[in-house]
Amino acid sequence: MEWLQSLGLLGLFIGTFLAATVLPFSSDALYLGILAVTGDVWGCLAVGTLGNWLGSVVTYWMGWIGKWEWIEKWFKVKPETLEKQKIKIDRYGVWMALLAWVPFVGDVIAIALGFYRTRPWATMFLLLVGKLLRFLCWNWIYGLM
Repeated sequence: MEWLQSLGLLGLFIGTFLAATVLPFSSDALYLGILAVTGDVWGCLAVGTLGNWLGSVVTYWMGWIGKWEWIEKWFKVKPETLEKQKIKIDRYGVWMALLAWVPFVGDVIAIALGFYRTRPWATMFLLLVGKLLRFLCWNWIYGLM
């Protein structure tokens, strides 16, 4: 646990940021570990939310500049899959940003929102709300322990 303490809030920021990009890991365990070691409920909430939100913002803009050909080639996504995804984005729009915190699919949601060009400011705001609610839930669970 000493290594977690040495990471502190800077480590939490870096970890939550990277977890919200296309790197495949969840920030939940890191968040709970830093929270348990530091006991800094409000600091962890602010830093974890900010890092995770900014990571999703980067992922969103990666989607925004993406091209169909790149996604098909680099990520081996079939055109039919992209069409199905587009139907969901067209149906739910920016509201899907509230689910960008969900492990494993959240990054896909963020990049899809950018790729299909949802309204940037509304998307950014809902990404922030979703991330904040996620870490508030972890703080609440931590408080029950």
